[in-house]
Amino acid sequence: MKLVSFDEGRVGSVKEDKVVELEIPSLRAFFEAGQAPRETGEVLELDRVRLRAPIVPKKFFHTAGNFREHEEESKRVNWSHEIAPWIVFFQNVDAIIGPDEPVIYPEHLTEELDYELELAVVIRKAGKWFSPEEAMDYVGGYVIFNDITARDIQRREMRSGVFSFCKAIDTFCPLGPWIVTADEIPDPHDLAMELRVNGGTRQTSHTGRMSTTIPEILSHYSALGYSAGDVVSTGTVSGVAGFSEDAASLYLKPGDVMECEIESIGVLRNPVVSWQDGHGEPAPPRVRW
Repeated sequence: MKLVSFDEGRVGSVKEDKVVELEIPSLRAFFEAGQAPRETGEVLELDRVRLRAPIVPKKFFHTAGNFREHEEESKRVNWSHEIAPWIVFFQNVDAIIGPDEPVIYPEHLTEELDYELELAVVIRKAGKWFSPEEAMDYVGGYVIFNDITARDIQRREMRSGVFSFCKAIDTFCPLGPWIVTADEIPDPHDLAMELRVNGGTRQTSHTGRMSTTIPEILSHYSALGYSAGDVVSTGTVSGVAGFSEDAASLYLKPGDVMECEIESIGVLRNPVVSWQDGHGEPAPPRVRW
């Protein structure tokens, strides 16, 4: 089942080119309820509704450094800091946006705006302290995540060994286009991944290249406790702009359109717009971090 949030506070399931409305206020409430809600009886054309970010979790767990190909590309360009395995931090959930919503370029903060395609897991029930063997019972579904990053801010943050601000700026968390329930993806480690900018491929990989599996990730973080509807990312793959030999030519700019595609889930599309276009006023004075 494909679960969507759409229009103003409405929830539904996608069946072919239709959206069947469900009697539940949010997809987080859907998972908290622990059972499928009733249908309202209203059926809408998918192309006539406005899809929103499918879920806003209580906690959004970031995983970094899980695809070792991403570490290897950082070494090739002498990235300033090690991309170590088992990096974990929390995302600012207020930065979440949905499909086709714009990423607003904060030109007063960064000159190096980058993309990162990731598979994210939606937790279906509360739990803590569970083993990898138990972990898949906590998976409610899967969603595409584009981990937008200000690389120049990230480099400065990583001097302390911690980074968060560079990925948590307003609109830096595209999520969608829907949640595909776990029963439709029997093996989440067998999915092709691709990110395109203006139609050109930038990232291409496969979830089978994770160095740490999803059950291991979920078990490891379970010490922090999960709520139903929490989201856990699994790390990005090689091909980011910042780790390329010609990074300056590949960083995102206003007018660019990103398309994140993961097999069996779909395509998450987001344009990049200027601060002026996003807010209707010039950007604030330049801030140096």
